[in-house]
Amino acid sequence: MSNPVVAERYALALYQVAKEQNLSDKIDEELRAIKKVLVQNPGFISLLQSPKLSVVQKRNLIEQSLPNVSSPVTNTFMILADRHREDVLVEVAESYINHLNEERGIAEATVYSVRSLTADESKAISAVFAPKVGKQTLNIENIVDPNMLGGVKVRIGNRIFDGSLLGKLDRLGRQLTS
Repeated sequence: MSNPVVAERYALALYQVAKEQNLSDKIDEELRAIKKVLVQNPGFISLLQSPKLSVVQKRNLIEQSLPNVSSPVTNTFMILADRHREDVLVEVAESYINHLNEERGIAEATVYSVRSLTADESKAISAVFAPKVGKQTLNIENIVDPNMLGGVKVRIGNRIFDGSLLGKLDRLGRQLTS
């Protein structure tokens, strides 16, 4: 079975448990934090995949690394370790977040800007771009890129809305050369 399918199954099971126990928001926060740490530290997953570690050692490592995490998340990660599926930890987190976002009408967005966005600017961007992708609101991650010169570039899924000055200059240059 391919990794996305495996990750989807575990994420869906975790999502259902979270809904039953009214822990959806807490687990969402935990998985976002865990995903961020795992992406920044890929060596942890490599360590968990090591054939030198027994399943018991892997379980202990997960338990020690995630001491304040809810039991559904810990148990899911333990099951993944038991079944030698440590490679899908990040995908499980992403899939869970996607399920919760879909239920709530939220889309994940990355906004590139010259400076950090204020809360009001984030709300305004969410109000403008969420309807364009059929969602109620956006969960915005702001990335500061001083090379843009001005404006913003919004990435939602595989759609990019480029309103940056650099993007406009690039489009103008292409028009002039064609």
